[in-house]
Amino acid sequence: MVARVRTVAFQGIEAVPVDVQVMIAPGKVNMHIVGLPDKAVAESRERVQAALHASGLSMPSKKVTVNLAPADLPKEGSHYDLPIALGLMAALGAIPGDMLAGYVVLGELSLDGTITAVAGALPAAIGANAEGKGLICPFACGPEAAWAGKDFDILAPRSLIAIANHFRGTQVLSRPEAGIRAAPRDLPDLADIKGQETAKRALEVAAAGGHNLLMIGPPGSGKSMLAQRLPSILPPLAPKELLEVSMIASVAGELGEGKLTDRRPFRAPHHSASMAAMVGGGLRARPGEVSLAHHGVLFLDEFPEFTPQTLDALRQPLETGDCMIARANHRVTYPARIQLVAAMNPCRCGMAGEPGYRCLRGERCRTDYQARISGPLLDRIDLRIEVPAVSASDLIRPDRAEKSADVALRVGRARALQRERFERLGVSSATTNAHCSPAIIETIAMPDAAGLSLLKDASEKLAFSARAYHRVLKVARTLADLDASETVGRIHLAEAISYRMSAERVAQAA
Repeated sequence: MVARVRTVAFQGIEAVPVDVQVMIAPGKVNMHIVGLPDKAVAESRERVQAALHASGLSMPSKKVTVNLAPADLPKEGSHYDLPIALGLMAALGAIPGDMLAGYVVLGELSLDGTITAVAGALPAAIGANAEGKGLICPFACGPEAAWAGKDFDILAPRSLIAIANHFRGTQVLSRPEAGIRAAPRDLPDLADIKGQETAKRALEVAAAGGHNLLMIGPPGSGKSMLAQRLPSILPPLAPKELLEVSMIASVAGELGEGKLTDRRPFRAPHHSASMAAMVGGGLRARPGEVSLAHHGVLFLDEFPEFTPQTLDALRQPLETGDCMIARANHRVTYPARIQLVAAMNPCRCGMAGEPGYRCLRGERCRTDYQARISGPLLDRIDLRIEVPAVSASDLIRPDRAEKSADVALRVGRARALQRERFERLGVSSATTNAHCSPAIIETIAMPDAAGLSLLKDASEKLAFSARAYHRVLKVARTLADLDASETVGRIHLAEAISYRMSAERVAQAA
């Protein structure tokens, strides 16, 4: 007799069905697991035997073979423990095997028979719901899996004994409730920053349109403080965005207590991060910082200190919104529609251009440092501003600046205009101006006569690339949305071009 239990293997955020087949047959007493298992799956033999013993069941004095089909698909992770154990219990007659046919199972076993949390419960639940099956998962993953559907059948036991009693009818497992993490109330506020009105305006524009932003200034000018306050003015995640972000976090094992949150991700990796840590990779092709910041902010402080190879690896995700990890035996694609915010000093000593300061290395200090950032990457950054040092008069000023809540209202209104506009046009691939296609932006951001003349002159004098031309239009459209203007005027284009001009000097150095 062969007992069958359905589980999943993860390819990106997709849950691929895997059939766990358990057979008990005469032969040498042993347990074999076949079907391309990795080390964690192969070690499940010991965990399953110990958990069954702790639950009052003994292994049969026969040969046990566990096949993970399809056999040519690599199996990775510890979530195969529970389906193997339940398949073995069904083969022994400890639980009715026909009742397992309607469930997808995943979970890791402890030696005492308890079931511990695993990564990927949300994608597995969504995949099971699409197949018309229920889900058996660890108790800690129940609140996460419950987001797959209101009428979705979920069993979240704490131990093997609990699931066995449920199938026998001696204990009923209640359906877990979908968990939501409360929004943090202590987000850094823009009112804490004194001065830097130009930088605050650029931050508001970046938030309103989802634009990439580069801040250049001396140490202590407030670049990192500004970036850390960007989440406080961003709107919450839409339901579809919430699901996508949570699926990536689930696969990465970063959903705390199985609870979801509608706050946009804010990732700030150290400049020593490797390329695999940034774009994803490793043994299991895990998502990197770019994918973990999906629909949120990726903040790179000390921008030129990242290795050039790591920075240039960001070019494709910034352009396509996806991060493809290709290996010899498989290929995985993670969504990575991010808003890049970067901060850097103007030179290695950090004080180039400051009044009264003269660098001993001269202009070469600035050009060598800024040349670490390639021109194609800079071309993908919409807003580039200089953040000068804060003056003493700004620091001692008694009045507080505008609060994040007030700025967030304006950002929310601008994003609502964009969302309604894209819905009217039937565009489902974009929700912000920064992510719409060139053909769409030429339609929705057609300038008036004065603005068109200015854009033409600026494009010729500054030698805009085709990408730069369209990105200027996108920023101008966002500025018009902030003013609730249907037409993109000359004033909007002038401000958008000014954000581009400050960066052309950096591009020339690069």
